[in-house]
Amino acid sequence: MNSLEQGKKIIKDKIPLISKNPGVYKMLSASGEILYIGKAKNIPNRLKSYVTDSNLPIRTERMLSLTHNLETTTTNNESEALLLEANLIKKHKPRYNILLRDDKSFPYIYIGNKDKWPQLTKLRGKKSRSGYYFGPFASIGSANWTIKILQKIFQLRVCDDTVFRNRERPCILYQIKRCSAPCVQHISEKEYLSTVNDAIDFISGKSRRIQKNLSKEMEKASKELDYEKAAIARDRIKALTQIQTSQKINQTNLNEADVISIYKETGKTCIQVFFFRSKQNWGNQAFYPKHDPEDTIEDILSSFISQFYENKTIPALIITNSEVSEKSLLEKTFSNKENKQVLIKKAKSKNETNISKLAEKNAKQALTQKLIQSDTNNNLIENLSKKFKLNHNIDLIEVYDNSHIQGSDSIGALICFGNEGFVKKRYRKFNIKDDKIKGDDYGMMKEVLFRRFSKAIKEKSGSLSLPDLVIIDGGKGQYSVSREVLNELGLHDLPILAVAKGKKRNAGEEKIYYKNDEFILNKSDPLLFFIQRLRDEAHRFAISTHRAKRKKTLSKSLLDQIQGIGRQRKRALLNHFGSARAVESASLDDLKSVEGIEDSIAKKIYNYFHE
Repeated sequence: MNSLEQGKKIIKDKIPLISKNPGVYKMLSASGEILYIGKAKNIPNRLKSYVTDSNLPIRTERMLSLTHNLETTTTNNESEALLLEANLIKKHKPRYNILLRDDKSFPYIYIGNKDKWPQLTKLRGKKSRSGYYFGPFASIGSANWTIKILQKIFQLRVCDDTVFRNRERPCILYQIKRCSAPCVQHISEKEYLSTVNDAIDFISGKSRRIQKNLSKEMEKASKELDYEKAAIARDRIKALTQIQTSQKINQTNLNEADVISIYKETGKTCIQVFFFRSKQNWGNQAFYPKHDPEDTIEDILSSFISQFYENKTIPALIITNSEVSEKSLLEKTFSNKENKQVLIKKAKSKNETNISKLAEKNAKQALTQKLIQSDTNNNLIENLSKKFKLNHNIDLIEVYDNSHIQGSDSIGALICFGNEGFVKKRYRKFNIKDDKIKGDDYGMMKEVLFRRFSKAIKEKSGSLSLPDLVIIDGGKGQYSVSREVLNELGLHDLPILAVAKGKKRNAGEEKIYYKNDEFILNKSDPLLFFIQRLRDEAHRFAISTHRAKRKKTLSKSLLDQIQGIGRQRKRALLNHFGSARAVESASLDDLKSVEGIEDSIAKKIYNYFHE
């Protein structure tokens, strides 16, 4: 019996044991890896199709050949099965499912409703705080642009509560007319709350009413000869007019909708999502789902939508450029989840068709660029493999670098590169644990590599799969210790390249070590530029990670090293001054004025920083 027939027999034997209920099923490999997650209204009936169909797709046959076990989970109804399937696919990322990659939470603009002086800020994640949330925005840039406009028109504060409480004079935002300086009460509480309400109305799409109110306010101030107030109202009207004529505000009349357009070419797909709220375009984002080249657009779109909205607020309207598989089930599930009517429809009206075509055009352009970049990366990786006569195909490259200052805050960094570019989700940092080797580049590299690869070999939860090539920032010495570590772990066939800078550390004079050979590439060789690019990205990540750690260490140690400063006093000082650096520059009288800091403790703190 071949492996395909064996897989079918495993499923056939399980079918009589499964109840005829809706639910989710998981195909498992011999090692317990989840190969595929599917849902069904009637699980046994769905599983029968794998056994009885004679014309299964090649991809499905490959999956069945690897199947050694089957697990099922029943649900109360098909909608619950859909939600569970989307959750499990995003969690386990089975290799035979259509996968939404690069999924992330989107930023929202948040205005509190319980603060005396509400702050304007960005938030990601759960909406746990009481207040007003506006979004989602496609990117931080889109959210920042909107916040900048709200500052310009309504002059709301953006500083955090600690800074706000400790201001004694207005900051530069007040001087450039981006804040009304509520921190020093240059505006009354009543007037400030009024502008907050206007900002909420504006971002909710009620800009015309605000413009009329500002016009009345300007006329009234002029009649009362309060020209300063009239000028403020005039500037706000001017800014508001500019916004209304901006391309950011559109005439689609989509009050709460996401426009999703898909474009597929050469077995690859790009999906563009445009966010419309309050008749405003709040940006767009491109996604590249992983799927089999034979998967249909309808199935890809359906799987994308179910996974995309698994952890997001769903709008009342979803407009697509193509039909969607299981549309009725998605609508029913989403409507129940949001307690409102959710409609999924293919673009029909003129406005809907125009914006849908624009999204599709963006998807086509993004996919074209992605394919070109992917081809370029593939060619570079292939040239790298040929140049150094590597014996196997290279799909993933890991690059390692270290960073420290005289042994302090020592960090090891790992970045990853594949045929679609840098794989940010595989980036890792390593805090050096062995105090004896901090500052020793060889020792640090040995610890980082041992920790990374020993964990992968043991197949611990969360460990990364092995790369096809390792690149080290260093020379012969780093190459030798790296080879020693991998050999010790039994990874004799995993190739290593070491990239050493030239004598004067000039770019273009790098020496590359592989096995017992030394290579010097031509300064104009694209392969050299590629290796430099990988090395520089690892260096950037290592440096930025080291700086973040050093900054955290400094902010901690400044107060932690002073005897007599416990947790409560440290909190009191930081709440009063805002940072440890501000404590360092404070006068003795300023320190004495902090609640809970006695004169003797204030003198001790002052003397610590000034002796």
